[in-house]
Amino acid sequence: MVVDNSGQGLARQRLNRDKLGCPWLHVIENIENVGFGAAVNQAAAGWKSPFLATLNDDAVADPRWLEELLSAIESGPDVGMAASQVRLFGRDELDSAGMLICGDGSSKQRGHGAPPPRYGRREEVLAPSGSAALYRQSMLDEIGGFDEDFFLYCEDTDLGLRARWAGWRCVYAPQAVVQHHYSRTAGRATPLKAYYVERNRLALLVKNFPVPNLLVAPWISITRYFWHMVTLAKGRGVAARFRQDGGGALSMTALAIRAHWSLLRNWRRLWEKRRAVARTARIPPSAFARLLRAHAISAREVAES
Repeated sequence: MVVDNSGQGLARQRLNRDKLGCPWLHVIENIENVGFGAAVNQAAAGWKSPFLATLNDDAVADPRWLEELLSAIESGPDVGMAASQVRLFGRDELDSAGMLICGDGSSKQRGHGAPPPRYGRREEVLAPSGSAALYRQSMLDEIGGFDEDFFLYCEDTDLGLRARWAGWRCVYAPQAVVQHHYSRTAGRATPLKAYYVERNRLALLVKNFPVPNLLVAPWISITRYFWHMVTLAKGRGVAARFRQDGGGALSMTALAIRAHWSLLRNWRRLWEKRRAVARTARIPPSAFARLLRAHAISAREVAES
């Protein structure tokens, strides 16, 4: 199932150009970009099976990719997600070996930039990167699939957290290898990406974090903003890449204000979503808080990565 979000019919043009006869290939063409989560939900609704695999259009999967993911997700009845070993395309470095979470809702790829052998063991992780993952359909039916309001970025972490609330686990499959052109579509640190990442981490925070964690999150955000300024001055980290892409401290501040304004405007809707998460919860808030600590990344590490 290929979902074409280009609004220009690029997938079908490619098939016609290369004269590829693929009767088994189903193409969904959207007249505009409806967002990653909405596109995956379209595919899930149109093709029912016990499992749903997601693969970005800028990712190239190893021939054994699905086999390894299937082995991981079938390792236990409560395993609802399987994470790939996503490598940076053409480089001996990782993009993702699962996801990590900061106390203010910021999420980062586990192992990003590290050599793949360092993450060569099958183990439980918080959640998979949606660029290359396998999900159990019964889990998606239970928790409601991807949140389409996210549009771009963090929707995979949000889904993973909602799944963890519902008692599902995620297993990392190191032999499920994918080569990924990291942030090829929206850029590594463009204003577009910066806004959606900041807006969506706030939505993720309100929807999923226990109340005690929610109360301390603003202080962790302030710490992260501080380290963004420090790394910007030193020419390192995501803030420095943002400046290289044409942004700066004032632009970053404006994007943060815009993201928080979106939070205020959508507060009631987000709180209703939080209540929906609570209705599917199978673990207590204390157990979820332990999960956050077990798969944590510090505010400084987020700024410096």
